[in-house]
Amino acid sequence: MAETIQVEVAYALPHKQKIISLEVPEGTSVLDVVHESGIEAEFPELVLADAKFGIFGKAVRDAGAEVLRAGDRVEIYRPLIIDPKQARVNRAAKAAKG
Repeated sequence: MAETIQVEVAYALPHKQKIISLEVPEGTSVLDVVHESGIEAEFPELVLADAKFGIFGKAVRDAGAEVLRAGDRVEIYRPLIIDPKQARVNRAAKAAKG
């Protein structure tokens, strides 16, 4: 029987956050654990096909190939509402006015 590891899947909205702990076989990928977590049931608006993922804040390039280690926390990222560069420009313009 394969060894198992403990991992977490996390997703957050401004008004609701959820962390799901799972025990999965060694060799499980980021994408597999996200699907296994059932997090889509908690957040029906979440479209995993469009989502970006990370492990402890470090982006994952290929969620299907990235293998998890014991204790990893998979984070599901929301899409950006505004380009970060544009947000800085907007803040600078607002600060200059006032």
